[in-house]
Amino acid sequence: MSDPDRTHPPADQLQLRVPRATDGPAVTALIAACPPLDQNSPYCNLLQCEHFADHCVLAEQDGQTIGWVSGYRPPADPDAFFVWQVAVAAEGRGKRLASRMINHLLARPAQRGVTHLITTITDDNAASWGLFQRLANTWGVTLERSTLFDRQAHFAGAHATEFQARIGPLDHVNFNEQRG
Repeated sequence: MSDPDRTHPPADQLQLRVPRATDGPAVTALIAACPPLDQNSPYCNLLQCEHFADHCVLAEQDGQTIGWVSGYRPPADPDAFFVWQVAVAAEGRGKRLASRMINHLLARPAQRGVTHLITTITDDNAASWGLFQRLANTWGVTLERSTLFDRQAHFAGAHATEFQARIGPLDHVNFNEQRG
């Protein structure tokens, strides 16, 4: 079986692939077009595309970037995969693209041994809560919610409280079957 990150589908088909450093500006533009996502610096997005490429996925269609998921394996919790940001352009919405990108990432060799997916979400982000609850349901596991970063204690009142969603255990899930 060929590596889906290395195949070249026809231009009108969706391609999920490992990002390259040259994708940094497109990622920055996509995130800016997806409020209420926090906008990282262009340099941060460039570093994600370069240093964390194995933990990020870019979705392209017709040569345009229409989806992005960034993540990493936290050094203090190496059995977890942290989803940092999920961005889907208007033309990619309603097609389960976010779920497909996350499954794609978790199927990669760099995520071998991951037992839990973690992320942080503000209380008012219904779309993200829905996405991660659907993933937990699809995988047949639980989603545990807890406060991680408090509005006052961690953000000095300048940002809403970030709740951690911890999903798992994932050791029985075949992400290659979930990619479709």
